[in-house]
Amino acid sequence: MADVSTPEEDALFTPRGHVSPVTAIPLALQHVLAAFAAIVTPAIIVASVCGFSAAEEARIIQAALVLSAVDTLLQQFPLFGRIGSGLPIVMGASFTFVPAFQAIGVEMGFEAVLGAQLVGGLLVVVFGLAFRRLRFLFPPVVMGTVIFVIGLSLCPVAVKSMAGGQGSAGFGDLSNWIVAIATFVVTFAVGNYARDTLKLGGILLGILSGFVIAALMGMVDLSGVGTAAWFALPTILPYKIVFDPAACAMIGVVSIVNVVQVMGELSAVSSAGLDREATDAELSGGMVATGAVGAVAALFGTIPTVTYGQNVGIIAENKVVNRVVFTIAALVLLAGGLLPKFAALLTSIPQPVIGGATIGVFATIGMNGVVMFAREGLSGRDCTLMGLAVAFGVGIEQSVGALAGAGFPAWVNTVFGTSSIAVATVVAVILNLVLPREEKASE
Repeated sequence: MADVSTPEEDALFTPRGHVSPVTAIPLALQHVLAAFAAIVTPAIIVASVCGFSAAEEARIIQAALVLSAVDTLLQQFPLFGRIGSGLPIVMGASFTFVPAFQAIGVEMGFEAVLGAQLVGGLLVVVFGLAFRRLRFLFPPVVMGTVIFVIGLSLCPVAVKSMAGGQGSAGFGDLSNWIVAIATFVVTFAVGNYARDTLKLGGILLGILSGFVIAALMGMVDLSGVGTAAWFALPTILPYKIVFDPAACAMIGVVSIVNVVQVMGELSAVSSAGLDREATDAELSGGMVATGAVGAVAALFGTIPTVTYGQNVGIIAENKVVNRVVFTIAALVLLAGGLLPKFAALLTSIPQPVIGGATIGVFATIGMNGVVMFAREGLSGRDCTLMGLAVAFGVGIEQSVGALAGAGFPAWVNTVFGTSSIAVATVVAVILNLVLPREEKASE
């Protein structure tokens, strides 16, 4: 039977195939649009808490974009065969650190945040290098559970964006939902009913359609584009670095939680995009790169990086894994960091558009976790492990203050009280070690 696809279309589904920029650019742009708001938001939150000026806020955002691009490139082209995973992934500023950064920034100042972040990044490098010896802690049932919880925890993020963005003046307004649903419908229809290359660009078309609808409804503000500079380089050592033992301990724990998410999403992208488990070398290299970039981020006064679930979901939907696509996405992020006007244009995309385009993506991530841990069948032991890990993770995250009462150190609530991923990971790892193994069929 004849294959109707072209060689270039086939190459999109292989990491190293030849793909022209004309084919790759639209696919890269949808990754950028899905990630961009999430990259700048943690920086904006930290800048606000630390009382930064407008110039300082612009500086932390700019550095976040540049280092997100650097980490994404490292993942495509590993240095020395050890720093980077070689897997198709988009990296960006991590929300995982925000609660801890807020606590440290208010109490000790941003300089202590950077010192703790430098230590945390180096700790992650060590963890990544030692990963082969720790691999037994993370079999498919544990990783599948973590990926499922990642998808589950991202769904409220999409819904809050669809409603207008948590804390916005018009949060929950009907106009936000009209734009969000319209964006979702276009994304869903193109992704499920279109054919060939058009189908692969469903998220990009959804975002463009939603942007136009939002503009017609008066929801797009382009004033920031006019005031932004044309070109700017990130500043090295914009602040002095202070090492506070308590801050270092807190960020050290958060850094390990963050890199477990990296491990889970690298596993998810390998399973969904390449139809195989990620190798130990790929996971180790991905974590080492993340740790190294996190340490360097401290020198540039910005946020550490993490894998982005929404981009994993895009890969799970369209199966495009060619590194040309992700290289172009990284270069666009780099341009956003060096060309503030371009960054301002991308940040003008309203939150309901982003939410409507990514809700389906997050659902796909969760189901990839199910596929991973169910691939060889679910035993009673596996069901117990998964059920309890999800119950504790989601239950504690949804019960605000459950770990903030008398007797708990503040860092416990900071690390575990707001992260279902952290709790589910710890519970899954412990249960995998203590639950009795299923007995083989008796003789």
